[in-house]
Amino acid sequence: MIEIKEEAATMETLIEYGVVSIAFLVESRYKIELINSGLGGWTLTEEPVENPYIKDYDEEHWERPGDWARRFNVSSWGILSAFEGRTRVGGAVIAFDTPEVNMLEGRADLALLWDLRIHPDHRRKGIGSLLFPRIVSWAASRQCTTLKIETQNINVPACKYYARMGCELRAIHPEAYPSLPEEVQLLWYKRI
Repeated sequence: MIEIKEEAATMETLIEYGVVSIAFLVESRYKIELINSGLGGWTLTEEPVENPYIKDYDEEHWERPGDWARRFNVSSWGILSAFEGRTRVGGAVIAFDTPEVNMLEGRADLALLWDLRIHPDHRRKGIGSLLFPRIVSWAASRQCTTLKIETQNINVPACKYYARMGCELRAIHPEAYPSLPEEVQLLWYKRI
């Protein structure tokens, strides 16, 4: 049985949270085609990658969960952790009320799903579906009207998950990651 617990946003908790791997196998990506219909828009077509590879955000970026508290004031952030018995099997970190986080757009009514991870042995078992309503509820309890989520075109399972959770893809930024030109930033929004 999976239990979701809210934890205090401390460096120690974030270090424990980061023990769960975020790595995933990239077997496909979304090819993005702009539609010039006067109003603008795009289509996403899933296509296989020629050589599947492991993507690990914790290894590729300069910071891991334990480092976030050094960079940001995380005192208003939320940590929702999924446990099976005493074993941490996943969780979510929600950023809120942090002016130095540009993705929050300076808005007091916006929460950002900063991170979501499920242990590889526990993926596709419904833990994300248990977490998501709790994420939305956490944001709503802080009078947020919108939840924002960032992902990339190479994380097709995450994109499909956010669509299933009722999120709307509202922005695509092909050049958001200069050091990773093959990756495209996708911004999802959920009205609360």
